[in-house]
Amino acid sequence: MSVKYGGDYRETAIAEVETIEVDGRSLETARMYEFDGEPLFIRRGQPLPVGTTRTPVGINFALICRHATAVWLVLSKPCRRDSETEIPIDPLRYRTGDIWHLQVEGLPDEFCYGYRVDGPTGGRHRYDPSTVLIDPLARSLSCGQVWGFPCGVRRRGLATKSRSYRHPDDISPRIAREDSLIYELHVRGFTVDSSSGVMHPGTFAGLTEKIPYLRGLGVTAVELLPIDEFDENDCPFVNPITGEKLRNLWGYNTVAFAAPKAAYASNPAGASAWAEFCKMVHEFHQAGIEVILDVVFNHTAEGNEHGHTYSFRGLDNDLYYMLDDRGDYLNFSGCGNTFNGNHPVVRGLILTFLNHKVAEAGVDGFRFDLASVLGRDEKGRVLINPPVIERIGEEPILRDVKLIAEPWDAAGLYQLGSFPGGPRWSAWNGRFRDDVRRFWRGDAGAVSSLATRLCGSDDVFAGQNPRCSINFITCHDGFTLNDLVSYNQKHNHANGENNRDGMNENLSWNCGVEGPTDDASISALRSRQARNLIATLMLSQGTPMLLAGDEFLRTQSGNNNAWCQDNKTSWVDWTFVEKNAEFLLFTKKMIALRMRHPVLRRASFVNRPGSGPTPDVVWHGVEPCKPDFSGFSRSIALAYDGRRCDPPGVIDRDLYIAMSAYWKPLEFTIPSSPSGRRWRLTVDTSLASPDDARDLDLGPIVAVGSRYQLGPRSLIVLVSEE
Repeated sequence: MSVKYGGDYRETAIAEVETIEVDGRSLETARMYEFDGEPLFIRRGQPLPVGTTRTPVGINFALICRHATAVWLVLSKPCRRDSETEIPIDPLRYRTGDIWHLQVEGLPDEFCYGYRVDGPTGGRHRYDPSTVLIDPLARSLSCGQVWGFPCGVRRRGLATKSRSYRHPDDISPRIAREDSLIYELHVRGFTVDSSSGVMHPGTFAGLTEKIPYLRGLGVTAVELLPIDEFDENDCPFVNPITGEKLRNLWGYNTVAFAAPKAAYASNPAGASAWAEFCKMVHEFHQAGIEVILDVVFNHTAEGNEHGHTYSFRGLDNDLYYMLDDRGDYLNFSGCGNTFNGNHPVVRGLILTFLNHKVAEAGVDGFRFDLASVLGRDEKGRVLINPPVIERIGEEPILRDVKLIAEPWDAAGLYQLGSFPGGPRWSAWNGRFRDDVRRFWRGDAGAVSSLATRLCGSDDVFAGQNPRCSINFITCHDGFTLNDLVSYNQKHNHANGENNRDGMNENLSWNCGVEGPTDDASISALRSRQARNLIATLMLSQGTPMLLAGDEFLRTQSGNNNAWCQDNKTSWVDWTFVEKNAEFLLFTKKMIALRMRHPVLRRASFVNRPGSGPTPDVVWHGVEPCKPDFSGFSRSIALAYDGRRCDPPGVIDRDLYIAMSAYWKPLEFTIPSSPSGRRWRLTVDTSLASPDDARDLDLGPIVAVGSRYQLGPRSLIVLVSEE
């Protein structure tokens, strides 16, 4: 028998055909092929489940391919082309609906596989049977290499008999959203620097080694930048200063959604990445920390019409991507193509990816990159009730996991507060980031917005709750905390795009000098501003998110788009733990203060004066009960009633918080605590460490009616006695 692809014929030898007699007819039941000198028996198999599945006698292969006219299963030994065996999947015998399937008996413990697919060309189709395609559901890819090694485009699915599933004793912490504190990090960047001191730098295992540090910091969840397979060598830019070829560090360009990146495994060869990832999740759970994954279902690494074909484009371009009437790619992601997430088939595939991560690895949540793309139909039109978002929110396996949306896309759709998932979803609150930055920069008219952010952004999430707000000052995309108070302008020249990339307006303030300085007064001001920002994050209703390294003021030297900086610009420098030990101590104490006081972690919005019979919070200014929300004001104060926590019945202490972005000292008259208890000073960012944040009940008493002088650009927290 001979099969044709790409204009060439390849002989596919059939050694034997097994048949049975049924009602006088001879029916074929199995064919025998040769694979690396050993026989393989091919049977019809089953169309479900899709992907590769172990059966009692072999491996079942099932692939969705609607418009294909011919499909071949390509088998080989790992990373060896000389052992290839190609098996045509006869559509008359081995196709059910749009699913091509067969069962193979006799495969070794570990093997590689892929598919060649032929079909119509031109217009909306891009079939190329000369290319071996990756199975979208492959859990591992072949030829895994250490980071930076050029893997080329020959990678295929890698299957092995030794599958790693969720640890039998693994139990997710299931931390309530209002009690969560998320720590955003990059698996490689977090430990690859030699200063990390781990045995397996830049890997899942290396991250596991840092669990004691994270537990000591007090975070409840890690949010990992994309860990699914991508090509770090696909960056087209060169550092114009050094001539260095840049790499895609962040990984927002997925090649295979179901396969953890092999280079993130301490042993990247074989299928160990999945096993190491599962073990890492289990170790985090043992420490009471959740694992949230950043997932990128808005586009793939196949890019536009000039991009490389890895999988989806060659399987069914018309089905998996949003196309215009001419067959060109619609680009709502800013990355060349847009995944067709609301097509029923694609929707089911996305759910399969998510379900596997939860059911088999125990993942606790997902942050959806450019999530608003998932709210568009196949033509890019915005849907009122997008099926894929509704399905994710209602999926049984996902009911306990955290769902976090980046509620915008690259084409101008902005859905903060109106993301169609409703209160089941949380969202990155860009308004919180911007309004807090504006206030502490000293902008006019920022007090009223700050007050609303402190209370959970009920203007943004009207009809929902403060748990929907993911509060952040910084994230991977933009300035670090240190750079936010050290630079007025971005400094992205090393990215190779003539400083055109990255946001131009960062709402930052360099405190008087751009970049590093030896001026002690400016350094002190920067430190105070950074403490103000961290404290505001921890004192606000909603779920706080902290960027890795901000707790000890790591810097990217003013680069606010370091996606391509696989070097010390992006790597966490752990020497800053000692250099900025006082700031790290302050951050730990602010985290502990938040976790100690449920009045700061409400599941519902507060009753403000006039909004309920008894207010949960009372606003003050420099004088009690006289807040100044005018455009000229640079200060605000509030007091929480510790008897009015959420849920009811929980009793806390009262808290008084006063914030001043004014450049001169201000005197605040201290009001009575709502429950009539005495105040003790807990936080004053104008004081030197360790007095800037004190342990509970160790601060001095601050008398009611006294005048407290709050230093320039600083805040205080008073906590009532028990």
